[in-house]
Amino acid sequence: MTPHEFIARWSNSRLKERSAAQSHFNDLCRLLDEPTPTEADPEGNDYAFEFGATKTTGGRGFADVFKRGHFGLEYKGTHANLDTAFAQLQRYAVALDNPPLLIVSDIGSMIRIHTNWTNSVSKTYEIAIADLENSEKRQWLKAAFKDPDLLRPRKTRQELTEEVAGEFAELAGSLRSRGHKAEQVAHFINRLVFCMFAEDVKLLPGNLFTRMIERALEEPNAFEEFARALFVAMKGGGRVGFEKVAWFNGGLFNDDLVFAMTKDELKIVHRAAVQYWGDIDPSILGTLFERGLDPDKRSQLGAHYTDRDKIMLIINPVIVEPLTAEWEAAKAEIQGLVLKAQEAETSAKAAGGRSASSLLGRATTARNDAQAVLDRYLQRLADYRILDPACGSGNFLYLALRALKDLEHRAQVEAEALGLPRRFPQIGPEVVKGIEINPYAAELARVSVWIGEIQWMLRNGFAASDNPILKPLETIECRDALLGAEGEEARWPDADAIIGNPPFLGGKRIISLLGESYTQALRKAFDGRLPGFTDLVAFWFERARAALVSDQAQRVGLVATNSISGGSNRAVLDRIAKDCSIYEAWSDEPWTSDGAAVHVALICFTKKSNSLAQIRLNGRNVDVIHADLTADDFDLTRAQRLPQNNGVCFEGGQKHGPFEISGKAAREWLLAPVNPNGRKNADVVRRFLNAADVVRRPSDAWVINFGDMTEHDAALYELPFLHVMQHVRPMRADSKLSSHQQYWWRHHRTRPELRKAMQGLSRFIVTPVVAKHRLFVWLAPAFWPTNLVDAIAREDDTSFGILHSRFHELWSLRMGTSLEDRPRYTPTTTFETFPFPEGLTPDIPAADYAENPRAIAIAAAAARLNGLRENWLNPADLVRREPEVVPGYPDRILPVDEKAAVVLKKRTLTNLYNERPAWLEHAHKALDEAVAGAYGWPADLSDDDILARLFALNQERAAIGA
Repeated sequence: MTPHEFIARWSNSRLKERSAAQSHFNDLCRLLDEPTPTEADPEGNDYAFEFGATKTTGGRGFADVFKRGHFGLEYKGTHANLDTAFAQLQRYAVALDNPPLLIVSDIGSMIRIHTNWTNSVSKTYEIAIADLENSEKRQWLKAAFKDPDLLRPRKTRQELTEEVAGEFAELAGSLRSRGHKAEQVAHFINRLVFCMFAEDVKLLPGNLFTRMIERALEEPNAFEEFARALFVAMKGGGRVGFEKVAWFNGGLFNDDLVFAMTKDELKIVHRAAVQYWGDIDPSILGTLFERGLDPDKRSQLGAHYTDRDKIMLIINPVIVEPLTAEWEAAKAEIQGLVLKAQEAETSAKAAGGRSASSLLGRATTARNDAQAVLDRYLQRLADYRILDPACGSGNFLYLALRALKDLEHRAQVEAEALGLPRRFPQIGPEVVKGIEINPYAAELARVSVWIGEIQWMLRNGFAASDNPILKPLETIECRDALLGAEGEEARWPDADAIIGNPPFLGGKRIISLLGESYTQALRKAFDGRLPGFTDLVAFWFERARAALVSDQAQRVGLVATNSISGGSNRAVLDRIAKDCSIYEAWSDEPWTSDGAAVHVALICFTKKSNSLAQIRLNGRNVDVIHADLTADDFDLTRAQRLPQNNGVCFEGGQKHGPFEISGKAAREWLLAPVNPNGRKNADVVRRFLNAADVVRRPSDAWVINFGDMTEHDAALYELPFLHVMQHVRPMRADSKLSSHQQYWWRHHRTRPELRKAMQGLSRFIVTPVVAKHRLFVWLAPAFWPTNLVDAIAREDDTSFGILHSRFHELWSLRMGTSLEDRPRYTPTTTFETFPFPEGLTPDIPAADYAENPRAIAIAAAAARLNGLRENWLNPADLVRREPEVVPGYPDRILPVDEKAAVVLKKRTLTNLYNERPAWLEHAHKALDEAVAGAYGWPADLSDDDILARLFALNQERAAIGA
């Protein structure tokens, strides 16, 4: 069929929709040289007229035409209201598996193609019947049949959000530069954004906001008056000029705060206003809020929505999947009852008389029972409550509400297909609850949820609620989620599901950021349940566990840094694994938090009494998930600290102040005359070592360390003490820690136990706490390691070799915590749980190894490994060794010339282990064979076999020690 023929036949046709729709579509297929549904899919499974029609529904389907993965199409009569047809198609899109295109057409004048991709901005293609001779417009239709992706808008919702957020960052900076308070700037900008959204979804009439900005561009001084009148009208409903403004309420417009704006600032707002805001991601409110607070936070952009799919990794197993399973069971029951009713009705037709009446009564009862099953499920959804106890600007709540509304919608559509009447959606924002300590963020959470609600209603073909449009959401509370007013553990509202992304803050940073009094109150409230230096996020996990145990909730899904599965943090997962069931987890997922890329764990757990359809770890089915977020047959979380390993491995010191000095100053002090106490400064001036010094080239850094001296004793070392008085004391005066003020000359952690363990040693072993490769090196006693270095008080090559073997490396990777993609080494969970070979444990003096052939073999291999590495790091032809200015300190290793310095700069342990040359591989292989021999095990064991054997040995030793 030619375009001319199609136009001649159908233009302004007076045929009725029902009688002409299929003929119209078949002609459209011929025009586009496409097979008809009957030709392409005789069974009608994926391409059909009246798709979804059954005898139950009386012949009408969810769409007049449906092609799976392509489109749903709804017809109306010539010049009918296609907006009504589109709304009808939207309401049934879920039953059509949400096709990428929703097409509406009247018989004789217009075809309209609406895009329906979830994360793309909306676009509409309009094709008048009279314009079908236009080849480009025919290609739009051809794409709908063959390749819908050709019609996909290339701009995603995220990209749209990024564009406008970038504009508003400039506006926020401009307003802040004039002295306006950060919180008020954020609040004001979010009002502007919401007005743009309301205008584009027709909640504000006649482009009212855009016209207001355009008028203000002509007269910038009038903007305050215009905007204040609009905000007041939106607060309670009213008029702006001749335009009637609906009642919005909801808290966002509770005051009439307006800032005067320059013409350039108004131009920014106008450029944003002409965008289509109906598709904007609600999370832009949180982004703009943070930009308003700090315009320089450019990295924040994306923090609120790049992890949308990751959020669903929690919402799906915690909310969607259990409720979907409940619906499948309810639907099966409904199907059985409807079938029973149909059979009774069929029998009644044949029976007649009183028998027919009885059968029809049974049919009515069966249908009523089916309706009751549906009503119970819908009420279950309406009563369902979701809590985010750290809700921020509301992203988890917004997505959870959308998921719950999707469940209700699907149940209604599928029940309608079975012959039950459909009702207006009942679920609204009242089903979500939140706790947020920042009042502006709590306000944004409420507005984000309402924007999400409005978008869902419109996207699915329903009108948004009104009177007011933004109903107050008292269920989102502004308060502390962990502590009550009297310092007691805060109570959370009851909920079916607890979800969220609690704040990430390391246990050692809580005091510095939250204050000593708050930290003490927090630890007191959770005393006996969490170790003292647990990360802040673990307190939310413990509170959620308590909610499950006390029947305040049924399921939990929370985000944590991936370090929660090890170290002191794992105590909370140990409690959860004991009292609850971890049934879904992702142990190491990339995430964006505060604009920075981090790695997180996503953990879902439930009451042990709840049945579980499946248990999944990192997307695969497993039998069990242990507290360390593994699923091995052996549970390494049960590994215990061994008495043989106590008092050997320690964290380095923590300074908390500018105690460092240059090499030049250190050497001058070392050469200075003796102090009034008759002692040299060498007592308190040490070489300083951090993790970077281990894995790169060592720096010439030094540190003043008075240990646990009294102020009187420290003052006797004149030059070092004067330096600390001038540089450390002023900083400590402003510290939130009372100990910093009282003992201002001391390091924050003086580590007396480490100093005692190192007495008399000619050298000791260190390893970086966090590193890409698990490396161990020797240090002289003149060095003082920082807290990011663990020190092991052993001087024998045998211990060094065991620690640097494959056996200990595997154990440390699994037993340590993790930070992003770098494993963390901990004295307690990593070193003290590791079972050394029998007879070679750390409690045995090195002198006892002298006659032990296993110890001798390991020592020889370890010494060779270390010697080869040292030769590579510091080749004899590239370095010179210069004795330090006083005895007792290691020689300085210096390049012989500038060319040597360039080469040496690249000679680091990190680079060496990245390259892992053959000689290094051979040296490690020889060491691993020697250590395997010490255990009496084959050298070619698999990683899992090694871990299983080490775990068994740990359990055996722990049982003996007990």
